[in-house]
Amino acid sequence: MSENLVGDNIVTKNAGWKFSGKMVEDFEEHVAKSVPLYHEGHDIILKISDYFVKDDSIVYEIGTSTGILSYKLADRFQDRGAKFIGIDIEEDMIRSAKDKYKLDNLKFISDDILEFHFEPSDFITSYYVVQFIRPSHRQLLIDKIYKTLNWGGAFLYFEKVRAPDARFQDIMTGVYNEYKLEQGYTPNEIIQKSRSLKGVLEPFSTQGNIDMLKRAGFIDIMSIAKFGPFEGILAIK
Repeated sequence: MSENLVGDNIVTKNAGWKFSGKMVEDFEEHVAKSVPLYHEGHDIILKISDYFVKDDSIVYEIGTSTGILSYKLADRFQDRGAKFIGIDIEEDMIRSAKDKYKLDNLKFISDDILEFHFEPSDFITSYYVVQFIRPSHRQLLIDKIYKTLNWGGAFLYFEKVRAPDARFQDIMTGVYNEYKLEQGYTPNEIIQKSRSLKGVLEPFSTQGNIDMLKRAGFIDIMSIAKFGPFEGILAIK
């Protein structure tokens, strides 16, 4: 199977995107350029976390990748007793996170999130990760998150979402492709990235995500950020 460059020195295969290997070195640069309002999304999460993180809280990030968001959260609450745990199934990502980001209140764990044992938590976040969980397993994860949260706790996650119909999907795809061109990616790199994500990235629509949250038990749900097909959703137990 041939390999293709998708930008930022990252090489991948058709329907073969991986979060491991050499790409880990360039991942932070690549995702920051590929996701609109990437840093602003982090800032929103940090500001909203103030309403939920208490002195004795345990805070989880699902799919921490190289650990930058977990680090920002842990750094924000260094003067408290809260503990921050970043979890990722990819050992290469966790090794990078442990090398890059070190704080006394921060820990990184390599584990399958569907098998991981959570302790009761006040705040759980996930930044463009649930979309990579197999659709048939996704509801199980959201159910688990709901059960893990203390009453009044929150799950704040960002996802790429599908549009509600074909016309809107065409518009959103066009807007996103123009965004990537503005970031300096070539048309060929954009096409190759799309090819690499076939069968790997499976977004739900906004309504699909809301329905999943409701099935888990969440009632209070709000969209708190959106740029075309990229959206942040806050759900409070």
